[in-house]
Amino acid sequence: MAMMTTTSKMMPPAMQRLIKGGDRSMITMSDDTAMMKQVTDTHAPDGREVDVKPLLLLVEDILNRATLTASTGPTMGSPYAENMEDKGYQASFNAVLDVLSYTIERISCELSAKALTGGEAHSTTLAICSMLAPFSWDAKLVLTLAAFAFNYGEFWLLAQIYNTNQLAKSMAILKQLPMIMEHSGALKSRFDALNGLIQAMLKVTRCVVDLKDLPSAYISSEAPALSAAMSHVPTAVYWTIRSAVACASQITSLTSYGIEYISSTTEAWELSTMDHKLKNIYEHLQKQIDICKQYIDEKRDVEAYQTLLNLFETIHIDNMKVLKALIYPKDDILPLVEGTSKKRVNLEVLRRRNVLLLISGLDISQDELSILEQIHSESKAHASRHDIHQYELVWIPLVERAGELTDPMQKKFEALQSTMPWYTVYHPNLIHKAVIRFIREKWHFRNKPILVVLDPQGKVVSPNAIHMMWIWGSNAFPFTTLREESLWRDEAWRLELLVDGIDQTVLNWIKDGKYIFMYGSDDIEWIRKFTSEARKVALAANISLEMVYVGKSSKREQVRRVIETINFEKLSHTWVDLAMVWFFWTRLESMLFSKIQLGKVDESDVLMQQIKRLLSFDKVGGWAILSKGSSITVNGHGTTVLPTLLEYNLWREHVPTKGYDVAFKEHHDKIHDITHPCCRFEFQSTAGRIPESMRCPECQRKMEKLTTFVCCHDEAIPTIYD
Repeated sequence: MAMMTTTSKMMPPAMQRLIKGGDRSMITMSDDTAMMKQVTDTHAPDGREVDVKPLLLLVEDILNRATLTASTGPTMGSPYAENMEDKGYQASFNAVLDVLSYTIERISCELSAKALTGGEAHSTTLAICSMLAPFSWDAKLVLTLAAFAFNYGEFWLLAQIYNTNQLAKSMAILKQLPMIMEHSGALKSRFDALNGLIQAMLKVTRCVVDLKDLPSAYISSEAPALSAAMSHVPTAVYWTIRSAVACASQITSLTSYGIEYISSTTEAWELSTMDHKLKNIYEHLQKQIDICKQYIDEKRDVEAYQTLLNLFETIHIDNMKVLKALIYPKDDILPLVEGTSKKRVNLEVLRRRNVLLLISGLDISQDELSILEQIHSESKAHASRHDIHQYELVWIPLVERAGELTDPMQKKFEALQSTMPWYTVYHPNLIHKAVIRFIREKWHFRNKPILVVLDPQGKVVSPNAIHMMWIWGSNAFPFTTLREESLWRDEAWRLELLVDGIDQTVLNWIKDGKYIFMYGSDDIEWIRKFTSEARKVALAANISLEMVYVGKSSKREQVRRVIETINFEKLSHTWVDLAMVWFFWTRLESMLFSKIQLGKVDESDVLMQQIKRLLSFDKVGGWAILSKGSSITVNGHGTTVLPTLLEYNLWREHVPTKGYDVAFKEHHDKIHDITHPCCRFEFQSTAGRIPESMRCPECQRKMEKLTTFVCCHDEAIPTIYD
């Protein structure tokens, strides 16, 4: 009995109180209005501004290093120490500590005194709040954690080095550390509970600091999410300081009274209860902070978007402001990769250059890239020969959520980047969301590649030069809208327009003035009938006729099989390379979109009517164009061209006097006037500038506008006509 009395006298006062349960009721008072009024009554900020972030960084480093696991001992690494040796950081720490070291020491003493004198936890917490009355809520927390880290870090510093340092060993013995370390296995649950609570304290503190740092220019204190978070801050501060008091009591009790007096169940219960409470507080605050940050991001995106709009309405002395706004505004990294060397470079390499921005997703095809590379090379040589302002091409890869790039997407991006001989953006995540919105809304990007041309002052001189590049290649240099308009004025409906840059054999036929049938279909039976009748009629008319199959704008695999059959049966000349077929239809589509972009889809424009007719014929059945040399005589659907051949006996008498082409046309027109083939256009949502309305190239009536959904599983390269 005497031993029990002696033990009771030596027992830490805080522990005696906990065993009696007198303090336990306080843990359940988080929503008690009277208690929180006591806390807010101590808050009397005097307006002083303290940058607590450097101090918090130091505290985080100490507390993350001061950790013990039963098997490995003290943890030595910390992700917070990367910049600790930086003189700038050290200067920040010193500046803060010069002003606040006295306050930190006072709080440290208060934390130690609570365990030694039996001070009640709630009263101690209020006492610390009173000491910190002039400070903001975030400063109260960081200063309290700094005071706690001062004692806690000293404890673990001795624990880590006492085996190798005699002074530390003597100090450790004085604080009973060797005995405590011997029983570290038995104390593991206690230390785990301490570590968990300390991490919760750090998280809540970081939340409160983050709230203070939210930019007032983008979010006001009246904003619901911020208001809700700020109303919860006093509670967060109280329970974080209260937790620091509890943790300090644990360490002080260990070093002052020894491990035999620790009531593991009672004090572990206090730590776990506070840990649970702080985790709830953290989750609530973090949720509100996330809402605030989303709100701020949206406001910043709107501001950035408006800045872009204003930027392109302003005259500049060079293109750097525009390029920085589009690609990357900061100077902390090199945002471009040079095409040949693959070295990273600054945007300065583009200063006062004509810049072509190739904008695409990661689905840009190798066919597109190979043609672009050829035109790019020819145009660079052209500019060099004529001493014209140099231009540079830059690939801007657009990925909606670049920060979430999957491994396959990352590999695809790197593969594309490695093949490009021009400048490329280092990574898709450099492109800001506001820029993506601007490109989509103002430059009408819809996932198909576009080529925006900027002059040396950053002014847009073509909203999309890719159409003229496909149509005229390097002849379209310098790829401005004025050049595009000029090229169209000099253009006519002729066979060279359709095959230029694709097939030298056909160009030779044109040069020789031969009769030429260019045709397309995916129906091999129609092709057999058409080519057979065409040869039969040519023989009867005693003319030299050539034929070339140009496939379809879609059904790539089916076209490949048709080409194999045509070649095997020797029905006509074909383009074995499917890239040539792709390029033919891409150029044809580009002609239509070029006119749409220029706003000059004139219904009386003969050239455009013929292009629209051919694109429409491609949708259903077969079609054929008849030319004599360069001059196109007939552009007809399969339902009118084949019957014209089959009815040769009805117009054969006119061939000697009018010529094969004219006689064919006159009879074809008679059949056409009776049948009037239907016309149809399909624009993918990725096509960019889609016309509001179109007139039928056959009857000139306004066409009905429909929405269609099409799936084609043998399609290797998507087109706008599926």
